[in-house]
Amino acid sequence: MEMKVLIVGAGLGGLRTAEALRSNGFSGEIVIVGDESHQPYNRPPLSKEALYSGLSHEDLKFRQRDSVADVSWVLGSAAEKLDLAEQKVILADGTSRAFDALVVSTGIRPRLLPIPGPTQGLFTLRTLNDAQSLQAAIGPGVNVVILGSGFIGCELAATATTLGANVHVVSLDIEPMVIPMGVDLGAAMRKRHETKGVTFHLGHTVEKFNGDHRIESVTLDSGEVITASVVIEAVGSVPNTQWLHDNGLHLDDGVLVDSNMRALGAQIPIYAVGDISNHPNKFYGDRTRRIEHWNMPTETGKRAGAALAAELAGRDLPADEFFALPAFWSDQYEFQLQSYGLPGAGASHRVASGALDGACIVEYFDEAGVLCGVIGIDTVKELLPYRTQFMAAKSWEPNR
Repeated sequence: MEMKVLIVGAGLGGLRTAEALRSNGFSGEIVIVGDESHQPYNRPPLSKEALYSGLSHEDLKFRQRDSVADVSWVLGSAAEKLDLAEQKVILADGTSRAFDALVVSTGIRPRLLPIPGPTQGLFTLRTLNDAQSLQAAIGPGVNVVILGSGFIGCELAATATTLGANVHVVSLDIEPMVIPMGVDLGAAMRKRHETKGVTFHLGHTVEKFNGDHRIESVTLDSGEVITASVVIEAVGSVPNTQWLHDNGLHLDDGVLVDSNMRALGAQIPIYAVGDISNHPNKFYGDRTRRIEHWNMPTETGKRAGAALAAELAGRDLPADEFFALPAFWSDQYEFQLQSYGLPGAGASHRVASGALDGACIVEYFDEAGVLCGVIGIDTVKELLPYRTQFMAAKSWEPNR
């Protein structure tokens, strides 16, 4: 009897898992379910090129290998409930999909704050449709308030400013992007944004949205009122695990998995990949982490596809420790930020080259003085030796 693998989540992680299943010998049926109407596409440009230039799905979609040409796509309906007893997933349109093995690739959604007031003019950014709606609302002279000063918030601030909008960023953090970058580099990036015209309101939050039917302004906890017709929430993310509850899975922060991305507590083959996967990684030491970096859906998908193909064929699963080097980049105005490792885990840092107000490299160290991450601004080539160093070591063991 032909085995059926159901992949829930039609993003990069789901696609890479399907490709890995085929490349590792699985010839059974693969069905990919997605809540959007689009097949997998590249998300990082949504806060940059797609918002600035209006890129279409055709511009952003991933090229798919011939090996997955026979994959069935069920798009436009989200998963609502996993029924493990019946081995099926119930979708929002009322239909259900049976499976012999399940891959969870439902990713994340923007975290929303409970702020009273009108919601017309309130946006988040996660999907292509979000970017298209936001692009239609932003233009020269438009007053934009961005809640959150992480990478997405800062990228949106840069793009909106470039489009001619008047941009205010409101954040409880003491500096933008402070968690991964630290206070010093975060302050240096803030100054770059302020030079471009962005106004920051750090250490504050929004208490209410003002207006009769549409947002006309926001009131901060300080009492300050900022005129705004567009408000964008960029205050972090929430793993899309709500459809998985009451099935014995570990869902405290995403789906807890082993080194093969197989869900802990699952009696049948259930795997989790991408942003939702709370996985061990040789680089992390003895911790598990849920890392929202662009390369993780590919790395976890490849591992899960190989392991699942082996399990369904009755072969031994991979026994080596999973390793994938965390890496991210961010383009803000003409500045290119790039990182390897986990700088956010650093207890101290030093400027290894350049200066914070120009091209520079900042190294981050754990409490034992071990290099755990690096961030460079406009130093793409100069960072490559760090990548080589981390790839060779395949680990960073934090001080416990």
